[in-house]
Amino acid sequence: MILSSMTGFARAAGTSGSVQWAWEVRSVNGRGLDVRLRVPNGFDAIGEVARTAIQRTLSRGQCQVNLTVTRPETTARVRINEALLASLAAAVAKVPVPAGVTPASLDGLLGIRGVIESDEEQITDSDALARDLSEGVVRLVADLIEARRAEGRQLREIVEGQLATIERLTEAAETCPGRQPEAVRERLAANVAALVGAGGLDPERLHQEAVLMAAKADVREELDRLRAHLVAAREHLATGGAIGRKLDFLAQEFGREANTLCAKASDVALSRIGLDLKAVVEQFREQVQNVE
Repeated sequence: MILSSMTGFARAAGTSGSVQWAWEVRSVNGRGLDVRLRVPNGFDAIGEVARTAIQRTLSRGQCQVNLTVTRPETTARVRINEALLASLAAAVAKVPVPAGVTPASLDGLLGIRGVIESDEEQITDSDALARDLSEGVVRLVADLIEARRAEGRQLREIVEGQLATIERLTEAAETCPGRQPEAVRERLAANVAALVGAGGLDPERLHQEAVLMAAKADVREELDRLRAHLVAAREHLATGGAIGRKLDFLAQEFGREANTLCAKASDVALSRIGLDLKAVVEQFREQVQNVE
């Protein structure tokens, strides 16, 4: 099934009449979905169209969406929206001005958005441009999805290889000579002999100590849980979709079992296997944090 990364880039560009435009989007890792917009003045509505399209399609990742619009160099005719200016002036006149505060000036009112209009703004608000930009959003989102899936295919190969390594190390721990009954018996006998040599311990206490030593050396539960986590991880990969959080949780579980195995290991060979297991689990954790 399809696996997607949270990292990707896409660009969609075109022209509408004499106006050139370009959409760009970059996505990186994120705990949730965060879409940030940077669009020119007057293009807020189409920016929200892009935001909505991404939110409907993606589940996770930080996305930065940029829109650039380039108009031909012309002498724009400037007009003042006299009705808006008069309304603003009337509203300001009704506001009491505290002592020491300068009343609103004409240049201040002219700086308010919408008071000064130009032919360029009329061009950028045309239906044709809005339609072309909307079509560009569709291409942009489709290309971003494909870019994330392309990296997802590479991630899948890496993650499957790491799971294979975890499985190999789990089996190596299972068959490690230090876990064989004879080896455990020898270590246990040596420990009991040391306790007897210390003196002051009755037979019942010695029996209890021997049971505790044997229980501590047993890593059967850890190996069984490692195998169970391997099955779950492969099932998630087979299902596909937004499985990044599930894989990240399994990475934590893998790490917990590997740590316990190292803590219980009373044999050098088993300890080395546990350390190798911890290393590959950490690599697995780093990779699945890129999965959507």
